[in-house]
Amino acid sequence: MKLTNEAKRDILDFVLGQVADIADIEYQKRVWIRGEGPEVDDFDETACHFLHEGGGVLEKYTEFEITESQYQQLKNLRDEFRIFADKNDFPEEFIDTPEWAKIMNLAKDVLKAFNYSKK
Repeated sequence: MKLTNEAKRDILDFVLGQVADIADIEYQKRVWIRGEGPEVDDFDETACHFLHEGGGVLEKYTEFEITESQYQQLKNLRDEFRIFADKNDFPEEFIDTPEWAKIMNLAKDVLKAFNYSKK
């Protein structure tokens, strides 16, 4: 199935929205840990969405009109995030660790590369 340009934009926007959540410690504390809305989300859901949809974007990045530099940054985040998520389940336990700070910084770099800010 061939995606329309609008569908590609929507998918990339969704992935970058997940990256924005990964980059935002205040969001994580409010939504993932304290469960305060209006968003309904948790670390596992973010991980599943980012790894699944992000993997699809990376697999066909030229179709999404992503530059080589953007691809490398998104791939680096995905690879590091996957390793981290495989070892960590509970944000309460990792949110203030240097390892999570590294992931958040990689996410911030991706957002800069795409000139993205969450709506």
